[in-house]
Amino acid sequence: MKLVFLFGSAAVGKMTVGQELMKLTGLRLFHNHMTIEPVLEIFGNFNVKAIERCREAIFEEFAKTDSYGMIFTYMWAFDQQSDWDYVEHIKSIFAPYGTEFYYVELVAPQAVRLERNQTENRLRNKPSKRNIEWSGQRLREDEARYRLESYEGEIPFPNYLRIDNSHIPPEDAARMIQERFSL
Repeated sequence: MKLVFLFGSAAVGKMTVGQELMKLTGLRLFHNHMTIEPVLEIFGNFNVKAIERCREAIFEEFAKTDSYGMIFTYMWAFDQQSDWDYVEHIKSIFAPYGTEFYYVELVAPQAVRLERNQTENRLRNKPSKRNIEWSGQRLREDEARYRLESYEGEIPFPNYLRIDNSHIPPEDAARMIQERFSL
């Protein structure tokens, strides 16, 4: 089994690139809002514990399957040890099944991401982002609060790829990932 961690700042294109990568490879896409949106709808707020428990159940059950693998999108705050620990925890769920891990970081300037924050695909799949003013403000606040891009050489894993997808269509970014890791 293969697990691709596809991470980057808000509205960088994680879900959209993941959708294209799924088409090319047959890997299943589990984008982070697949658990965020139902929890927001049910609880009326961002209940981190409920989101993480939902994800945990999905990871545990998926790891047991004979599926080719999964793409998981994540907004990784590199200055938060808890985020590093969370990635290691996810890996620990999949590791007993002989899973190969891949890490893809997408980066783009804030101006590009603020434009992408309003795209039809994003708004269709992420209802909580439909209030564009609030969503844009959240994007700016998260970027001011956390370090959402890795430093050169910070990612210690062998199967790592960083893509500046500012001017690259999602299909091309997905193809770059597929070719780099022979997925």
